[in-house]
Parts: sequence; structure tokens; C-alpha cells
Amino acid sequence: MGANDVACVGFSGQMHGAVMLDERGQVVRPALIWCDVRTDRQCRELTEKIGAERLIQATCNPALANFTLTKLLWVRENEPENWARVRSVMLPKDYVRFRLTGERAIDMADASGTLLLDVAHRKWSQVMLNAAEMDERLLPKLFESPDVCGKVSVAGAAAAGLRLGTPVVAGAGDQAAGAVGMGIVAPGAVSATIGTSGVVFAATDRPALEPKGRLHTFCHAIPGRWHVMGVTQAAGLSLRWFRDQFGAGRDDGRDPYERLSDEAATVAPGCQGLLWTPYLMGERTPHLDPLARGALVGLTASHTRAHVIRAILEGVAFSLRDTFTLFDEMKVEVNGVRLGGGGARSAPWRQIQADVYGREVEIVEAEEGAAYGAAILAGVGAGIWKSVDEACAATIRVATTVKAKPEVVSVMNTSYAAYRKVYPATRSIMAS
Repeated sequence: MGANDVACVGFSGQMHGAVMLDERGQVVRPALIWCDVRTDRQCRELTEKIGAERLIQATCNPALANFTLTKLLWVRENEPENWARVRSVMLPKDYVRFRLTGERAIDMADASGTLLLDVAHRKWSQVMLNAAEMDERLLPKLFESPDVCGKVSVAGAAAAGLRLGTPVVAGAGDQAAGAVGMGIVAPGAVSATIGTSGVVFAATDRPALEPKGRLHTFCHAIPGRWHVMGVTQAAGLSLRWFRDQFGAGRDDGRDPYERLSDEAATVAPGCQGLLWTPYLMGERTPHLDPLARGALVGLTASHTRAHVIRAILEGVAFSLRDTFTLFDEMKVEVNGVRLGGGGARSAPWRQIQADVYGREVEIVEAEEGAAYGAAILAGVGAGIWKSVDEACAATIRVATTVKAKPEVVSVMNTSYAAYRKVYPATRSIMAS
């Protein structure tokens, strides 16, 4: 390792999780991770106490069951004996950094998802701390993502094999780091990433606020910039659910998802009217409904297994298009779209996304996503580049472009209009 070596903790992880430590720095209880939505009641109570409009103004986001503060409130209410031992709280990746350095730190991007940050002003929110009756001393110190926030300690060096004293930068959570790794840093740059969840992410030079809280507005991993994003809870998870329940077809030695994609490609766009809503874990954008449920709509005797698979791929793309629709309403600039995650590795899914969004899409050379972005942030922290913009310009290249097919775009527009009608109908059925 040379003089400019920097360790960066900013990998893909459970970005809204809650790690609670006692006075000795020991974990009090297992972390509650982002997809744990048991905190719906705490969300409602917090919103009623503060007021929905004031809450969004204070944090740029609504109170959702995925966010860290709601999990702390749940523990305080349901496990008072555990809460009485809590002396500090942090996110899972920040706990790794704590073990490396002994420092309690968090980056602005990840802090945005705690529901405790004044996102517009990049500082802890006194409005939220007072409303939640939380002591600011529980929280880690705030840093910008490329900033050095500690050095590898003796214990950290022994545990990780890193050189003693190696600087550690703040890094970022999976979405912000992944966006950096794809070059989504300047206003107008947008990514659509399909992993377990799905995210449409737009860089902005202002804290663009969605008044109903249907999109998240967070600090970006670049100082002085923000991002706005929509989230689909069960994007790639929808396809994994199908694989786990119904298999990936005949095993020919290839990856199961490759076989599923090829099967979907045998079906014409539109799936003969078959629609899939990917609400297997509730939904964030645009419904903000933890009780939303998935639905396969329009099934007929002529539909095959391949139709169902393609309907899942199209349905996930429709759910991500919901975010683009909100971007249009908010006048968020979209100059280009880059694809990431597992959805970018599937040729049929890439084409489906281009056709559903009605735009040419790009795939970058680096597939490491958040890890690649974390390495870029480390390089900026080490002084290899003067800024994140300079680093991305020097390291990120487009490998492939996929053009939308005009005749298919028309079919997808018709299917998307039908898709938009499914949620209200199924929600009313579930409610009754």
C-alpha cells in the first residue's frame, strides 16, 4: 500500500438499518434492516404529531417504515429494557467503520434516510429530534462522502488486515455510491437500477421537494448536491420469487436468470394484456403503502409460463416508470438514463426498459456498482482526483447503448396506462 492508500467504507448494504450500541460499544440487539416494515404504527403516530406537511419540509421525506428513526421508536416502545442500554445508534455500514476506526461517523447521503436529517441544510434536524424526544448525542458525527473521518485503529488493522493508520473516508450508502459508480453526478443524469429493489435516481443541484412525499430527496455523495429517487420495493425480488416458486426451466448449465430472460423473450411485447404489479413487500413510489400487494391481472387460458415471466419484467419496468412520471411533474431534468444492477445484465430486460421509458438507455463498463463508487470516493479522499466529477470523468465509460423501438413504445404506453389502473382497484379489494 502506498502513501495515498485510503480504505473507504461505502459498500452496498442495508442503508436504513438501525444498529444500537451500549456504553461499551457493544451491540444491544440485532439490527432492524430497511425492509423490516413492522413500524407502520410509529410512522402514523409521528406524522400525526408533527403534521405531514411540516415533516416533509423538515426532512424532505415522509415517515416511512423503512427509515431508521421509526425503528428506534419501535425498540423504545416495545423493548424498553433494550432501549435503556442504548448510548449510540448508527447504520450497519457505519458500524463496520466504527469497528475499523473507533469513530462514530455517518455520511450525508445515508443520514438522509434516517428521518433525522435536515436534508436541505445538511445537518441534524432539531424539529425531528424534539418531536421524537431523541438526544442528538446518540447520533454519529456528519461528514460529506469523500471526507476522511477516521483512521484504521490497532483493532481494525488486526481484524481487517489493513495498514494501521490508513485513512477511512465517509463513503456512502448503496444508492448514492452506486450512482457515483455509474457517473450519475451532475443534474440531468439519471439511473434506473434493478436489484432486489428497484431505484430511479436523478442527480440535482437543489433539494427538489415532492410535496406528497412520493419520492425521496436525499443529500448526494457529492458535497453541495442532492438527489431525488423513487423506489420499487420488490423489483428483482419479483423475478426471484417466480424462480423460487416455479423454477427457471430446464437446467442447461446457464445462470437461472439468463434462462428466465430467454424464456420471456419468446413472448411479444404487451404479453397479450397480462399485467404484473410488483408489490410483494408493499410499495414506496408512488403509493407509500406498506399494505399494497402484488397482482397478476388479465390472465387467460392462452397465457403461458413465458407470458407470466415477461409480464413480471414489464411490470417492474412500469413501476420504475412511475418515478419518471413524477420527475415530469416536478420538472426534474432527465438528459440521459443509465441502467444498473441485475436488470442491466439481461438483454431482454434492457430492451424492455428502453421501450417502457421511451428513451435510449446506456450501460457502463464497470458492473461493480456501489463498490466501484466507493472506490471513486476513496480516490477523491486520497487526493488522486480533486472532485467526484473529475474522478467520474476519468474512470467511467459507456459500454452499450440500447435504443427504444418506436413501434414497441406505443404498445408499452397502452400497457402502462392499464397498469396505472390496477393498484386503486386491488387496494380497494384488499381494504374491503
